[in-house]
Amino acid sequence: MVKVLIHHGVTSTRICYLLQRSPYSWDTKTACYLIKKTTLILHKTMNPALNDAQKRAVETLSGPMLVLAGAGSGKTRVVTFRIANLIRQGIQPSRILAVTFTKKAAQEMQYRVSELIPMDPEDRPEISTFHSLCVRILRRQIEGLGYSPRFTIMDTSDQASTCRKVLREIRVADSTLRPRDLQHLISHWKNRGVRPAQAATVAATDKEHIGAIAYRRYQEELIRCGAVDFDDLLLLVDDLFVKCPEIKQQEASRFDHLLIDEYQDTNAIQYSIVRALAEQHRNICVVGDDDQSIYGFRGSEVQHILNFPKDWPGASEIRLEANYRSVATILELANTLIAFNKSRYDKILKPARTGGKRPRIEQFKDEDQEAEEVVKSLAIQISRGEWNPRDIAILFRTNEQPRVFEQELRKHDIPYVILGSKSFFDRKEVKDILSYLRIVQNPHDEPSMRRIINSPPRGISNATVGKLIDAATDRGVAMWEVMQSPEILSEFSVPVRNAIRNFIALVATGKQLFADMIGRQELQKFLQVCRYDKEVERTSNDQEEQQLRWSSVEEVVNTVASFNDKQKNPTLEKFLDEIALAASDIDEDKDKQLDQDAVALLTLHASKGLEYPVVYMVGLEEGILPHKRSLQFEGEAVDEERRLAYVGVTRAQDELILSMALTRRKWGRVYEQIPSRFLFEMIGQSDNPNSYKKKSAVETR
Repeated sequence: MVKVLIHHGVTSTRICYLLQRSPYSWDTKTACYLIKKTTLILHKTMNPALNDAQKRAVETLSGPMLVLAGAGSGKTRVVTFRIANLIRQGIQPSRILAVTFTKKAAQEMQYRVSELIPMDPEDRPEISTFHSLCVRILRRQIEGLGYSPRFTIMDTSDQASTCRKVLREIRVADSTLRPRDLQHLISHWKNRGVRPAQAATVAATDKEHIGAIAYRRYQEELIRCGAVDFDDLLLLVDDLFVKCPEIKQQEASRFDHLLIDEYQDTNAIQYSIVRALAEQHRNICVVGDDDQSIYGFRGSEVQHILNFPKDWPGASEIRLEANYRSVATILELANTLIAFNKSRYDKILKPARTGGKRPRIEQFKDEDQEAEEVVKSLAIQISRGEWNPRDIAILFRTNEQPRVFEQELRKHDIPYVILGSKSFFDRKEVKDILSYLRIVQNPHDEPSMRRIINSPPRGISNATVGKLIDAATDRGVAMWEVMQSPEILSEFSVPVRNAIRNFIALVATGKQLFADMIGRQELQKFLQVCRYDKEVERTSNDQEEQQLRWSSVEEVVNTVASFNDKQKNPTLEKFLDEIALAASDIDEDKDKQLDQDAVALLTLHASKGLEYPVVYMVGLEEGILPHKRSLQFEGEAVDEERRLAYVGVTRAQDELILSMALTRRKWGRVYEQIPSRFLFEMIGQSDNPNSYKKKSAVETR
């Protein structure tokens, strides 16, 4: 049985689960041993279970080749078997270069190849990420650009410090361009291949034109310090290849075969480096799926994989369309959805697993009911023994959505982990606002006081806070009490004394606002008094991050409004108690999240590469999925959102539940929601992308 399951691409986790539930009731340790032993036996031969398309990809050993690997089609298996076959056919292992995007993927690939074929530890294929490859190239060749080969790689705090220094030298005030904004702008330009000399020509605003001047000075400062930043690792290799043809030739001649994983995610610089390394021998194999290109916001360009046949004339094309992950009913929805994207390779996922439960589409009156019913549904599945918590995932588009699901999961005592985003209660904005509210409720709460006393900056420096704490400690009282002592305040300057008094007045205002109850309007007024929007603006890298973080503030307001609706006596004290209980048991061991027997909450972006027996995709509404930013541009922006939805659907192995809310709170107010166009497309109720606007409800099935 294990052999058959491995042949068909079923994951080890799923096989282990099936063995535990078989009549033999294998324990976890024995099941894992059996799986590993069977896998090793199969790997000792050219696995006869490779399907025809996989065999062609593995056995085509020369010339450019595009492998279109659909979701769940055994992509990593094909890449590793192809590397092993190249070595079997006499290619020296160290002459093979395979590049992927994550360290984990590179390590897994290296391990799988070593299990397939014996190799000399000193003569292995070079399998690495783009950035680690480029570091090695720069260590060998960076002197060609005038840098020291002993360069240091700056971290983000070093970058921020350099940006601050540069702006000071060119006399640019923070009010004009903040160091964090400059840091983001430079990274944005570098990821798109814009050099300092070109920045002024692409700058569109006054801030960007100032940034272009600072960018040039920033790069000069890095050279003076003998340093590079993370984005330079790619950009400088591309510069080397353009400016020093002999170095490009030298680096390209190190390899006879090049394999690129996740080719649809390459940005302009990565694309250029790949061409430079492979253009002479033309033995390049790229593996990817245009339908899973979802990182446009990072600079990746789906056109790279779409244009591969034009870029490499005579390239062979192999399509891996057999899906070993999802049941047929789920793939039917996925195929129907993605067909609405016109700029794509015409391919259809074909299920290796027939039948299966039909996916459900569910509507709820609001986001609270959506969370309640979704968690109730999965709680029943767990209690009946149908699935373990780790078999279930809740996928969402934005980082604000999981808050209500967290609360419901805690209420039902169901373990969960948040992958790909911080817990709602761990975010700075949420912690700050709750600290403000705790100070209003109890001014003696010194940890909360220290957190927000100068956020946003109000003239109470760390040195002042230190003196206040020392005075409170000497007298054995709370910091709040010494802040109101004329004797203590007399030791400070007039501006500092006024700043402390203003803060005391702010707390008094909060006490008046929340004297009888806590509600949406009261909290919004208090946030205005606190000027918390200035703190979000000050600590955000760019406008997009500012909007995302302000959405977290909005979600706190929504939480208060929901609390107010459900409580007969919605006092500030009760609200803080409820939040404290909800936020008290969040797991912090992020490295072990995937190994826990817990329901996974994760963004659609974070779900790529993962799979779960049961998937709940929530919040399928216009403005959420597709996201409201994409609706401003339509075209490719909405196509990428559709690919994101497709990625979510194809994470599901056995069961898929899609849900939406008919109303949703925004800043505490209730607004009607329009069902996502993707729902109509999946169930065949949309003949064109705009027909969703005429419908107010989705047919459930």
